Amino acid sequence: MVRRLKWGVLGAANIARKHVIPAMLASERCELVAIASRDEERARATACDFGIPTAHGSYEALLADQAVEAIYNPLPNHLHAPWTIKALEAGKHVLCEKPIALDAAEAREIAGTAERTGRLVMEAFMVRFHPQWRQAREIAESGRIGEVRAMQTIFSYYLTDPANVRNQRDIGGGGLYDVGCYAINTARYIFGAEPERAIALVTSDPVLGTDCVTSGLLSFSKGRQLAFTCATQLVPCQRVQILGMRGRIEIEIPFNAPKAADTAVIVDDGSDLAGGGRDRIILPACDQYALQCDAFSRAVLGEEPLAATMADAVANMRAIDALFRSARSGAWEAP
Repeated sequence: MVRRLKWGVLGAANIARKHVIPAMLASERCELVAIASRDEERARATACDFGIPTAHGSYEALLADQAVEAIYNPLPNHLHAPWTIKALEAGKHVLCEKPIALDAAEAREIAGTAERTGRLVMEAFMVRFHPQWRQAREIAESGRIGEVRAMQTIFSYYLTDPANVRNQRDIGGGGLYDVGCYAINTARYIFGAEPERAIALVTSDPVLGTDCVTSGLLSFSKGRQLAFTCATQLVPCQRVQILGMRGRIEIEIPFNAPKAADTAVIVDDGSDLAGGGRDRIILPACDQYALQCDAFSRAVLGEEPLAATMADAVANMRAIDALFRSARSGAWEAP
């Protein structure tokens, strides 16, 4: 019989209810045994909705639950590092939502705790597990589009509700933390390198105080560049272009890929601007959240290496830190 890792969910956040809990229930290597909320009735209601055996009325109770081996942490951004550290210290492995911390110093503290406790922790960038991103990196590394020199990324949505955690500055709200982190993470994934300097232009909401439109430029070695725009107050849009010297790769729905529909990666040799050189590669439907949870479960069970280490998470936070510093200084900043 295939061994399933026993999971607990720390909070009943929307991303947990809409995406990760259904993914765990449909996965091959996850057994969801408990959920916690500071509102015990909410915990019980969520447990009832999804058939989760145990509901806890506090986060501490979940961490003390001996049946739980791994924790999924989808709490608001400012609680990612503190509760991930507490979970590690309680002997649990942790899959933590992005951004894993509010800065690189917090991320390094998580890394140190993981090393000390001997537990695994991973930042939940589910896109790295989707076949479309793995296909894109394989093509980029193959030389098919020549030397890859640039990426252009847009990730935006429109949300002005001040009660939403993504619009609350004091708990880690704003576009760069929420969606700009994807642009940085995927560029590092495609280039296989770390940025050497970064510069940002930020527009902040005058009432909320969060960055509502941010554009950034990251410079990598060998002349490679990422240019991106992320926003919480623009029309919903997701676009990724990976440009080489002889062609380009386009990922049609790069971040919120549908789990019930095929996806596509386009390779264009640039022979004409009307798309005559386009090769549209179709990939079968899959649930990137389930793939992520299964991969983390297999790593905890010792069946494969961890797909993304804390060194990777720290590096992503260093780039975000540099962009925030640049927004204040108006100058290039080193991660």
